[in-house]
Amino acid sequence: MSFHETRFPTSLSFGALGGPERRTEIVTLANGWEERNSPWAQSRRRYDAGLGLQSPDDLHALLAFFEARGGQLNGFRWKDWADHKSCPPSAVPGPLDQVIGTVDGRTRTFQLRKGYVSGHVTAWRTIAKPVAGTVRIAVAGGERVQGTEWSLNAATGCVTFVGAPEAAATVTAGFEFDVPVRFDTDSIRIQASTYQAGGVPSVPVIEVRA
Repeated sequence: MSFHETRFPTSLSFGALGGPERRTEIVTLANGWEERNSPWAQSRRRYDAGLGLQSPDDLHALLAFFEARGGQLNGFRWKDWADHKSCPPSAVPGPLDQVIGTVDGRTRTFQLRKGYVSGHVTAWRTIAKPVAGTVRIAVAGGERVQGTEWSLNAATGCVTFVGAPEAAATVTAGFEFDVPVRFDTDSIRIQASTYQAGGVPSVPVIEVRA
């Protein structure tokens, strides 16, 4: 998959409509009971980029971004304003926000992830597109120094320690992140008179597995 490590203009994604979706297969049996199954381990997100447009200049920026990505051809980064941190939106990410693994004395690389907790259930989401400069890492509660003790691959969300941390210690992380997406259309249809009157084009965007 071709992917551009470029973020969609955040001023345009701010007003976009969207969020996670699941795929659930439901079979109703003859006795009225249901069997439910999901082929997806994680949800997939959809957005409408057209709803964030407020002016002709916004439209111009959208068209430039669309052309540069080749329509659906190349993926890109998207900031989901409702869910872009390892912590609640009003808080600042800290190194203890999310558990990303337990070291065994040998493992040096850990994948960033975010847990969504409700009751006794935690749904884990892989974070593949962290925002560089926002990631903080701790081992056994003690924050570690980026560059000296660990490095980040911002294109995959993998954290690699210079040396394997001590065994039986919990690795935690805090971060901001983007969603890897692509346009879900190869065309944008706009009528200038309608747009000037307040109409906006529909520009679907869909998450891709990265």
